[in-house]
Amino acid sequence: MILYEYPCNERIRSLLRVEHLFDRLFFFAKGEDVRHHQISMATLFELLDISDRTDLRGAIVQDLERQRGALSALRQHPGVDESRLDDMLGEIQTVNSELGAQGRVGQNLRDNEWLASLRGRLAVPGGSSPVDMPSFFSWQLKSFEERCRDLKEWITPFMPLYRGLSLILRMLRDSGDVRDMVARNGAYQEMLSGKAYQLLRVWIDNSRRVFPEMSANKYVIWVRFAMQGNDLKPQPVTDDTPFRLSCCHV
Repeated sequence: MILYEYPCNERIRSLLRVEHLFDRLFFFAKGEDVRHHQISMATLFELLDISDRTDLRGAIVQDLERQRGALSALRQHPGVDESRLDDMLGEIQTVNSELGAQGRVGQNLRDNEWLASLRGRLAVPGGSSPVDMPSFFSWQLKSFEERCRDLKEWITPFMPLYRGLSLILRMLRDSGDVRDMVARNGAYQEMLSGKAYQLLRVWIDNSRRVFPEMSANKYVIWVRFAMQGNDLKPQPVTDDTPFRLSCCHV
């Protein structure tokens, strides 16, 4: 089953984009080929750009505080697993403390003149070539262990941010119940009673070679399946299409 996710507001969309960048960063940072580490550096600077444009750290801290308040209120409800609740509240407190103790995210990269220069070069198409920046080429000639040690030093200050957004998205994803649905003639519509979801999750059998196009507001959820034609342009699916759906909100 292939999972597709649709953010219902810009806040969740931003978190999913940053999560995607962290996933790419961690994948290529583990690669042994020096070109993997080139992509790691470019991705790290993308995360730095996002941190410069938005107060992502502050938004995550506020979101975690809101979740902590909502979870604390559940303690009065019958049937609540207090041990599990305490674990979740403890995890939120730990992550919030890490973020609160941190200054500006990625400041170590900004303070490093060589990294600042490399950041500007990587923004230029082909700017990372040995012709443009021989010092970067020299860094790439280091051993795998040395490059990994450098990457770890540069990535580590971003880890509290990663743990914070991962916790928020995990709680959000866990909030939805997964249901088996069928899109009649390739389309599914569900009327809502004013409840605004934050995230839609759709699983589809990969053998069908289709993908969902989704939208949602407080009145309706709409899922329409399509497939790529010979020219790769999306074509509507007209067959009944079984899928799994989870609507998430915290």
